[in-house]
Amino acid sequence: MTFRLHDTATREVRDFVPLEAGRAGIYVCGLTVQAEPHVGHVRSAVNFDVLRRWLTRSGYDVTFIRNVTDIDDKILAKAEEQGRPWFNLAYDMHRALDRALASINVLPPTYEPGATGHVPEMLELIGELVARGHAYAAEDGSGDVYFDVRSWPSYGELSGQRVDDMQEAGDADPRGKRDPRDFALWKGWKKDSEPETAAWPSAYGPGRPGWHIECSAMAGKYLGAAFDIHGGGIDLQFPHHENEQAQSRAAGHPFATYWMHNAWITTSGEKMSKSLGNSLLVPAVLQRVRGIELRFYMVSAHYRSHVEFSFEALDEAAAGFRRIENFLERADTTEPAADLPQAFVDAMDDDLGTPAAIAVVHDTAREGNRLLAAGEDATGAAASVLAMLDTLGLNPHDPAWVGDDRADARLTAAVDALVAGLLEQRAKARADKDFATADAIRDQIKAAGIEVEDTPAGPKWSLS
Repeated sequence: MTFRLHDTATREVRDFVPLEAGRAGIYVCGLTVQAEPHVGHVRSAVNFDVLRRWLTRSGYDVTFIRNVTDIDDKILAKAEEQGRPWFNLAYDMHRALDRALASINVLPPTYEPGATGHVPEMLELIGELVARGHAYAAEDGSGDVYFDVRSWPSYGELSGQRVDDMQEAGDADPRGKRDPRDFALWKGWKKDSEPETAAWPSAYGPGRPGWHIECSAMAGKYLGAAFDIHGGGIDLQFPHHENEQAQSRAAGHPFATYWMHNAWITTSGEKMSKSLGNSLLVPAVLQRVRGIELRFYMVSAHYRSHVEFSFEALDEAAAGFRRIENFLERADTTEPAADLPQAFVDAMDDDLGTPAAIAVVHDTAREGNRLLAAGEDATGAAASVLAMLDTLGLNPHDPAWVGDDRADARLTAAVDALVAGLLEQRAKARADKDFATADAIRDQIKAAGIEVEDTPAGPKWSLS
């Protein structure tokens, strides 16, 4: 079966036919590093990491580019709120992103370009668009440069919209625009409100790039004028990806052959975001489950399916993964099989059907447990499970999971159970007014380095 992928542009699942046999070029829109990443952000990274791993496993030489937007209106605003240089904020948040992605075993990209390092390429592309009559400098003296959406008849084809039905582009002051839907390619420096460090010299005056031009320039630099797959979250389809495609093709670059978009993780039915105040930062979630369990939770859902996040569902997924680990421990197998089960391959070739692929993992583990219970050899089943997990970035023996040790989690659970039993004994002694025994139990717990706090909701313990 040929690998098939849902193409947002054609709105159908298509056979993947690369531009160059045996090679695959992928560009994924990364984050604007304005704040720490939440689980919604890392779901997108996991989805495209799975795509990359599957293409690599299928024999492709993959060039995987994922950018970072490190200059943006939001970064400038947040840095001003925090009283720090914008580049310091962007750098800190970039480091937090790297830590979050490493904690769930997302492979580093082939290259990760930053917007601030590619301003010359962006200005070159803007110049091409101006020369071809698809962009213009604002006449209000602002130094802004805009893409003329009505100059490109195909504008709107990626998102399936007519120009007249679109909302106004809110990325710059509309005074200098010919049409309110024209979007900014270059933003003139506002010396009264923006730091001098946030401006670069250009033929249009000092300023900085608009958001959309960044990815067109960086994709072209590292993948060429035409490449295979462009990806990102479904919320980027419009206006970001629509604008990328329009400006790139208007400049004469074929750009992406396939468009791949992942769905959101939602909370209470709404997209998880900082602005909604319902985000869950990755370090906080990893206090509850291990990184490998969080990744398993994300991989278990299809990339095009919206996921309503809940800790109950996360705990259930974590428990399911621990059952798979238990089988591998009992089978005492650490080497993955050379080949994958055909049912797993078929599932992955069908638009990265990870739910069906995970079902094959569970079925194989159950068969392995049956063999063990019957006193038979389960090495083959365990090796197949490891091969499938390895393909999904979930092999518990992967060095990436060092420090994400299941023994630590098991020890914590065991201590929790023991302390809970002692607290129950203490509570019964207090209820019986046997305060000497209650105090003795408290002292015993404290001597073990555990502090107990009596709260209205009941006693809580922590390491002292």
